[in-house]
Amino acid sequence: MSDLVIRAATAEDVPAIVAMLADDPLGAQRESPSEPAVYQAAFAHIAVDPNQHLVVAERAGAVVGTLQLTVIPGLSRRGASRALIEAVRVRADERGGGLGGELIRWAVDEARRLDCALVQLTSDNSRVDAHRFYERLGFAATHTGFKLTL
Repeated sequence: MSDLVIRAATAEDVPAIVAMLADDPLGAQRESPSEPAVYQAAFAHIAVDPNQHLVVAERAGAVVGTLQLTVIPGLSRRGASRALIEAVRVRADERGGGLGGELIRWAVDEARRLDCALVQLTSDNSRVDAHRFYERLGFAATHTGFKLTL
């Protein structure tokens, strides 16, 4: 992975990120790559929020992975901040080569650097392979998550 660079995403990276978000059965149902303005507007909000860390993994000048790390300040756990990992994606032709693990390790290291007390993530119940992946990286399924679509 020595040729891999993990860096802050830019507005120019948004189309590649959206393509990865849409490139799976769940994403194909909820993403709309043909509507770039909504994603650019969302990126503009993310870019100015210091608690948001949207990154891309780049190899040979091409975006091959992404994730978003959000720092959430809190009162619980004696005022601890926590880090939330969302939207982990690896380009289809790069899957299975360790890139996902590199991205998650980057996020955990960054969370430590930002003085977070824990890292959490959710994964759709249908993503059984992803659950095994996260468990191999040391995550434990200790909670049940709930979501309400608005």
